[in-house]
Amino acid sequence: MIKLDIPGFGGLALSHLVLDYNGTLAVDGHVLEGVHEELAAIAEHLDIHIVTGNSHGDVETRIAGWNVRLTCLPALGQAQAKRSYIEKLGANRTVAIGNGRNDAPMLKAAALGIAVLGSEGLAIDAVRDADILVRHVVDGIGLLLHPTRLIASLRA
Repeated sequence: MIKLDIPGFGGLALSHLVLDYNGTLAVDGHVLEGVHEELAAIAEHLDIHIVTGNSHGDVETRIAGWNVRLTCLPALGQAQAKRSYIEKLGANRTVAIGNGRNDAPMLKAAALGIAVLGSEGLAIDAVRDADILVRHVVDGIGLLLHPTRLIASLRA
């Protein structure tokens, strides 16, 4: 668990990290450098969930052996399915990271939503519904590994 009180934002008591795969953890289906190591480190503090449409059909192979829970979603209704997933975990205990339009509802529902501006772009809806924007998913995970960094960006 990660606990943090951010002046003007509120208290966080996070137990779960939910991530999109393509465009967030991977580009063109290939896992980004440093992602596995950062997820292994944050797994000591949070339960990790990858929720994806599995666009390239090989996510199971790409993350084999990782300490994560994988959920593959059908092509239709992904935005609502991702939000529902967050709500079932307990949105108030969950941080979400994503980049797509279908990630926006989960970013909004989560206690902390982190949007990633990576090589595959960032949907405007995701920007609007996130609490913070990072340029790489490793930076987003780094905020969780060093949670006092969040205070600088989110305090009011």
